[in-house]
Amino acid sequence: MKRFFTFFLSLTLCATLFLTGCSGNLGSLSGNYRDDALSLISSLQASIELPEGTAEKAAAQADSRAKINEFISLYRRNAKVSGLSSFMTMTTALNGLAGHYSSYPNRPVPEKLKTRLAQEFKMVKGALDREPA
Repeated sequence: MKRFFTFFLSLTLCATLFLTGCSGNLGSLSGNYRDDALSLISSLQASIELPEGTAEKAAAQADSRAKINEFISLYRRNAKVSGLSSFMTMTTALNGLAGHYSSYPNRPVPEKLKTRLAQEFKMVKGALDREPA
């Protein structure tokens, strides 16, 4: 069941990327995987912690979705990055958050998902420290 859920979220993310289209530019990403991953993690953690029901929260959610799409679309095709354990864990975390945003756009991120994301982001940071630069 867990594999099906992960597959479904991956499929949803891919469909979202296909339907929204992806330009060839890097946008807010630097092209340095490690820096982009750490930047995205801090950005997502900040947006998750914003108070519910504010205009900033809605804007942060939209910005987070765009950053997730941009990050995944840039690095999933990079063979040097896509095989890293940090990327696999990051993808799992991003799929979970993107799935929540797609399914429940106006609802707060549940505590269970926040806890899981915090654990996965910690694992990504640890993996980034162990992986070659």
